[in-house]
Amino acid sequence: MSIYIGNLSYEVTEEDLRGVFGEYGKVKSVQVPMDRVTGRLRGFAFVEMDTESQETAAIEALDGAEWMGRNMKVNKARPRQDRNQRSYSDGNFGNNNRNNRRY
Repeated sequence: MSIYIGNLSYEVTEEDLRGVFGEYGKVKSVQVPMDRVTGRLRGFAFVEMDTESQETAAIEALDGAEWMGRNMKVNKARPRQDRNQRSYSDGNFGNNNRNNRRY
């Protein structure tokens, strides 16, 4: 399982995240997604730690904590869904809410 970290500063680095989460255990991996068009950070990241208990300790300690001028949102990452599967499961049937518009 991995941890989702949202509302990050656009200045954060992988090393910064390793340092902060390393206080709660061994960090196995860090992913900091970049925007394909602009090349800048997207404001969120994923961290995987050695054990679930280390992840739980990090989540409990860091969720809502201020870091680099922003309040982090830290929780268990949900598995990524296929885009087609997601659109059908949320009731939109792949039509970008066309049926739910109000005129």
